[in-house]
Amino acid sequence: MSDTNHLIRYSVITEKNPREIVLLRGNGCKWRRCSFCDYHLDFNLNPKLNYQLNAKVLAKVTGQFKRLEVINSGSFSDLDQDTMNLIKKLCIGKGITTLYFECHWMDRLHIAAAREAFGALGIRLEIKGGVETFDRKYRESVLCKGIDTDDPKEIAEYYDQICLLFGITGQTQDSMERDLEIGLTYFKRVCVNLMSKNSTAITPDKEVLSSFMSTLYPRYKGNPRVDILVSNTDFGVGGTDE
Repeated sequence: MSDTNHLIRYSVITEKNPREIVLLRGNGCKWRRCSFCDYHLDFNLNPKLNYQLNAKVLAKVTGQFKRLEVINSGSFSDLDQDTMNLIKKLCIGKGITTLYFECHWMDRLHIAAAREAFGALGIRLEIKGGVETFDRKYRESVLCKGIDTDDPKEIAEYYDQICLLFGITGQTQDSMERDLEIGLTYFKRVCVNLMSKNSTAITPDKEVLSSFMSTLYPRYKGNPRVDILVSNTDFGVGGTDE
């Protein structure tokens, strides 16, 4: 990610789980070690500047689906308090009853309090987490995710939805199918991201991507509980407007 100043930060998702989505900015992912990710570069340590930007993005939300997904290149706990207060005010004002946040494993202990705070306002909070694969050895040795468990039951104690990352050397059709089935067994929804070229040293593996697209994509693309992002901007945010 070379330019975060012109990121598209608002979009509407009309298929499967219709919702509005916003890409906000916080003070930065505290993990920052995932070998495949450069979205953590979208941050600013000045909470006032973050709030100014986030308020402009949130002003576009209409509440048309009563569902809003908030992502911020890290965990929701990286957002400033003024932004969090504005999200609460926005949900109440626009009649949004379901809110989706992202959260890294290292910040999972913030989830319970957030669920309680939003729940008190009549807003159901669902949490997405990027596990990328349930193969712990591969996940931690290659992807450096920082998730210290290989038990999907334990992960599901915190997360409602899970993100998987496919298209990297070392993955196979069998390993990707296993990850999908574990995800569908333990979580409400699964979001599959196919590896796209970015500024990290991890590059897409064409053979792995071809294997997924020819065998698993046709089988899972119609599953209402599975989102598949062939491009990492398929939700409409994260690209640039230049």
